[in-house]
Amino acid sequence: MGSLAKERIVLVICGAVAAVVAIMLASNGNPGNMAICIACFIRDSAGAMKLQTNETVQYLRPEIIGIVVGACVAAVATREFKASAGSSPFTRFILGFIMMIGCLIFLGCPLRMVLRMAGGDLNAWVALIGFAAGIFTGVLFLKKGFSLGRSTEVRKGEGFILPIVMVGLFVLSVTTTVFAVSQSGPGSMHAPVILSIIGGLAFGILAQRSRLCFAGGLRDVFLVRDGWGLVVIGILFAGVLIFNLVNGSFHLSFTDQPIAHTEALWNILGMYVVGFSATLLGGCPLRQLVLAGSGSGDSAVTFVGLLVGAAFAHNFGLASSANGTTEAGQIATLVCIVVLFIIALVNLKRSNA
Repeated sequence: MGSLAKERIVLVICGAVAAVVAIMLASNGNPGNMAICIACFIRDSAGAMKLQTNETVQYLRPEIIGIVVGACVAAVATREFKASAGSSPFTRFILGFIMMIGCLIFLGCPLRMVLRMAGGDLNAWVALIGFAAGIFTGVLFLKKGFSLGRSTEVRKGEGFILPIVMVGLFVLSVTTTVFAVSQSGPGSMHAPVILSIIGGLAFGILAQRSRLCFAGGLRDVFLVRDGWGLVVIGILFAGVLIFNLVNGSFHLSFTDQPIAHTEALWNILGMYVVGFSATLLGGCPLRQLVLAGSGSGDSAVTFVGLLVGAAFAHNFGLASSANGTTEAGQIATLVCIVVLFIIALVNLKRSNA
């Protein structure tokens, strides 16, 4: 069996196991159509650390910790761990910040978008238009020479800082009461800690081995006509869809969907921001966590941008709710789009600028 065939078998296996993990978490307490949502779970974790004060979205999500640590374990075990940094760190922070704003306008990251689609949420199917358009826009700039510059190798210990911090946060969360915990709302809905951390670790390992990236899958279709990056996503979608159909939790509609709104324009524009920023960064929120766990200091900076963006969005009324978007959120979305075009243009190679 050739190496390409083996890689494709790994993709299929990873997709199937990822679906099982998502179903396990969804069946044991995580919010509806939100078995795993990187953006929402980072937001909840920001609330737990009291970086934002919305009492309904405060819980240190073990899944986020598990993804970073799981990716680190997988990278070390396969000798793919490489400590690096220095590729336009502040620009990456801004892009992470912007990507989170887009996620919270839509109410979910690309991973949750797929899970919402599998649950029958038609708003997510509409948002897919914006996500694909944002990726396509980013690809146009990649073809014109967009680059944030090369990262450089740094001391190995530098790459372990974020995984170690994550382990420390997890220990504090299970041994003390220092973190805030929601008593109602999405933050109060969660699987048992042991299932959440196991699910996160499994998802991190699978995502590292399969190179799972929701933006990268479509980017490669547009850029090099390679659709194999969508295999894991497709199997994940199919597995969760089948579960929802059998379980009676599939509801095909725009309305009455859990933690979702029906404002089509802003769902599209929110995910346009996510797709565009993810393409410029080289990966969706999930991919940034995996890369950070694999030693990338640049992705660790992006994670901090996501965390700060989540806190900012809730503290200043940018985040949407089931009731819809806010005026401040709509303005922020348009500003984010303008900033993304500026970043894309400024970072073109001079010969193509």
